[in-house]
Amino acid sequence: MALQMLRTGCLNFWEVLAQSIAMLGPTMTPVLIVPLAFASSGNASWLAYVFGAVMLLAVALCLREFASRSATAGSLYTYTQRAFGPRGAVLAGWSLLWAYGFVCVAGLTGFAVFSRALLGPLGAAIPSLVFVAFCLGVGWYISYYDIRLSTITLLALETASVSLITLLIVIVFAHRGIVDAEQLTLKGSSLSAIGLGAVIAVFSLVGFESATSLGEEAKSPLQTIPAAVIWSVIIAGLFFVVCVYAEILGTRGFPTTLDKLTTPLNTLSDIVRAPYLKIPIDIGALFSSFSVALASLNGGARVIFTMGRSGLLSRRLGTTHDLHKSPHVALSLFALANFAVAALMLVVFRLSPNDAFNDTATLSAFGFVAIYLFIAVGAPFYLRRRGEMRPKHVALAVVTVLLLLLPAWGSVYPVPPAPANLFPYLFLAYFVIGAAWLWSRSARAQIVETDIGVLPAAETA
Repeated sequence: MALQMLRTGCLNFWEVLAQSIAMLGPTMTPVLIVPLAFASSGNASWLAYVFGAVMLLAVALCLREFASRSATAGSLYTYTQRAFGPRGAVLAGWSLLWAYGFVCVAGLTGFAVFSRALLGPLGAAIPSLVFVAFCLGVGWYISYYDIRLSTITLLALETASVSLITLLIVIVFAHRGIVDAEQLTLKGSSLSAIGLGAVIAVFSLVGFESATSLGEEAKSPLQTIPAAVIWSVIIAGLFFVVCVYAEILGTRGFPTTLDKLTTPLNTLSDIVRAPYLKIPIDIGALFSSFSVALASLNGGARVIFTMGRSGLLSRRLGTTHDLHKSPHVALSLFALANFAVAALMLVVFRLSPNDAFNDTATLSAFGFVAIYLFIAVGAPFYLRRRGEMRPKHVALAVVTVLLLLLPAWGSVYPVPPAPANLFPYLFLAYFVIGAAWLWSRSARAQIVETDIGVLPAAETA
């Protein structure tokens, strides 16, 4: 059987960076998540986001040890294979599919939220699943047709959306000044409150690693991908810190506190007398939701593709389109699975698009935290296999694991309200059942390393 390859060397640094930035969904945090952070951390919310960014930057530095030495379409799945072998990769790959899948559904339901808002009464009359199907169909086609078109679309949409929010922030600072003594002195905040806010901040930043799924398609991947991973955390972290600071500053004194606002940027636009930004920002949020879904399709499909190419899943999933060189079979399966989950939540469980977005965004974080732990622990093992491990690598891994335990512990204690109290156990059940099934199949995945990543041994002969 001929080796199935993706289109190699077609993406530059900015296009690779766009994949990670889009996966983060930078517009979603100021639009939907900042009020949650303020409810937890109050005036210290900006500091909680600093801590969250530091946590994920530590993960990114561990990830760089893999990405600067090898490139692959399998993302973190194949990196953990380098550290723990094929069976260890099973656990990481399974966690990654959970993470990318629920992020995709969050993007789809977010698209429904903003579609209904923009269309007003007409949107309310259209079933949310129609918006989900439209978003998924367009995203699937772009990802199927051309990965370069996909990443250029991501870059354009996110740049436009972030630019609008940045403009609003500049106007806020022009009206209110920059210095906010209550925030800078952390008035009314506590260490535990900052810790809770840091958990939310981590949820805002997960997904930065998705650039690693473009290892076969990036130009100079050993330089491009590590840089994209690091810079996506730095850029998004700085953007989120400024956003949360500006939103708290801008809404101070407003009759409704920030944690009670459902559309904080629209309210902020009215406060600073810039109502003309409300509709463009809502459109930007719509585009950002689409970008999240598209980036998730790109990343998740390539993980399935690599697992199929290795023999861990059906070999059919490891094939590429003859003309477009996209992982079309894996992409289609991943898209259908995400549509089924969205339909289950919106139609069977009758959740509103807002509730479905909140639940799926939270659920995705468990998969990300698990895979990040695999990367942090695995980096020293990988470097030891290569004879390159140094004490600094072990120290970085220990610090990263300790930092990641904060969001892991914060998800179970204090016990969150229903249904979030069940989420950790749903992930645990998924992890155990899926890992047991894949573990039994992993003997077939006889994988070897090549210059571009991990490929099936039987097909490299």
